[in-house]
Amino acid sequence: MVTDANLPAAAPKPPGDAAVRVVNVFKKYGPVKAVDGISFEVARGEVFGLLGPNGAGKTTTVEMLEGLRAPDSGLLEVLGIDVARNPDELKQRVGVTLQTAELYPKLKVVEVLDLFRSFYKRSLPTEQLIDFLDLGERRHAQTRQLSGGQRQRLAVALALVNDPEMIFLDEPTTGLDPAARRSLWDLIQKLQGQGKTILLTTHYMEEAEVLCDRLAILDHGRILALGSVDELVNKRFKDRSVRFDQIAALEDEQLIVLPGVKSIKHDDGVTVLYTHDVAGTIGGLLDATEVLGVEPANLGIRRPTLEDLFLDLTGRALRD
Repeated sequence: MVTDANLPAAAPKPPGDAAVRVVNVFKKYGPVKAVDGISFEVARGEVFGLLGPNGAGKTTTVEMLEGLRAPDSGLLEVLGIDVARNPDELKQRVGVTLQTAELYPKLKVVEVLDLFRSFYKRSLPTEQLIDFLDLGERRHAQTRQLSGGQRQRLAVALALVNDPEMIFLDEPTTGLDPAARRSLWDLIQKLQGQGKTILLTTHYMEEAEVLCDRLAILDHGRILALGSVDELVNKRFKDRSVRFDQIAALEDEQLIVLPGVKSIKHDDGVTVLYTHDVAGTIGGLLDATEVLGVEPANLGIRRPTLEDLFLDLTGRALRD
């Protein structure tokens, strides 16, 4: 069984000491503003998420923080280091898993780990990393023989070889099956328990809700909202949502006058009514659909979630 004792505990950090500072950062590719004046901080020991669709600016932001891309303007500090000026100093203190990590296909797991350990002034023992990442049975397998989940765990192991203070995870669970995704979530939570600071990008709502202490919602290079999931949802919504499959004959003008309804959204064939009077809204909805001779399919009630927040902020679902 993997335990937290497999990696040494991190030294205590001063309270309020930011691991990451991003101040008014811009990055353009031709006419496209990939990052459009964003600012945020990440506290030490925090799991901080950048949530948004493909093209939102998540990966560009992370690559600038890792020193892989230079910003057009603005300040980027990681662990007190000005990333634009001293990227080499930073590399000894952080761990990185890229969105599309290519592993040496014919090297064995132990060989890849030994190779990466040679790149750093200090490193953790290979067997310690293998045990922590639960790769013991695959230590002598070539990387091309690993499953998707095993490859992702190896990618995280490679990010840990230098015992970094901070870890960047760019879309770490993309393409994984649910079991492998949950396994990686457990690993991320163990790393936080070791005192690591983690910045991850994701387009999975549930992943952000489970893992992130705080997050920034990005779209078109801008931060639309910043805070914990509860803070963001509770600040934006005081209502519950009533959801059902969209009914073509039922116009928004009819729905907005139902008892308690405050606003309406449409999400991939689903109508979402935000209401402070659930019983009144559903009663009115059933009356309206009865007149039309139809019933609302997949009718359900729920408290607003991160998905509702994104839909409200952008007018579209995250998967769009």
